Amino acid sequence: MHEYSIVQSLIDSCEEHARKNAAKKVTKVVVKIGVLSGVEPHLLSEAYEMFRLGTVCNDAELVINLQKVKVHCNSCLAESELEKNEFVCPLCGSFDLKVLEGEEMYLMSLELE
Repeated sequence: MHEYSIVQSLIDSCEEHARKNAAKKVTKVVVKIGVLSGVEPHLLSEAYEMFRLGTVCNDAELVINLQKVKVHCNSCLAESELEKNEFVCPLCGSFDLKVLEGEEMYLMSLELE
């Protein structure tokens, strides 16, 4: 399960930010996960619950924001969010799409004390 390594990197990043800001602990961690990122939110949450213990994130809440797939249609030039994993422009029906968002995972913000 690659969520373990993702959570370890996330906690390492939190510890680094806390150290740089002279914070004693992290109280909230907000991440954005694209639906095409390959990261399973529930598995990430479970891994976080295990790995946060004894770290600067020990008492930190994990907030996961899911990012839908946003595409640019090369035919009609429109930008749209896809409701399903069907890569068809919802406006013109073209398959000539470029993915703009939805494949990534970002640490969006931290609350520190």
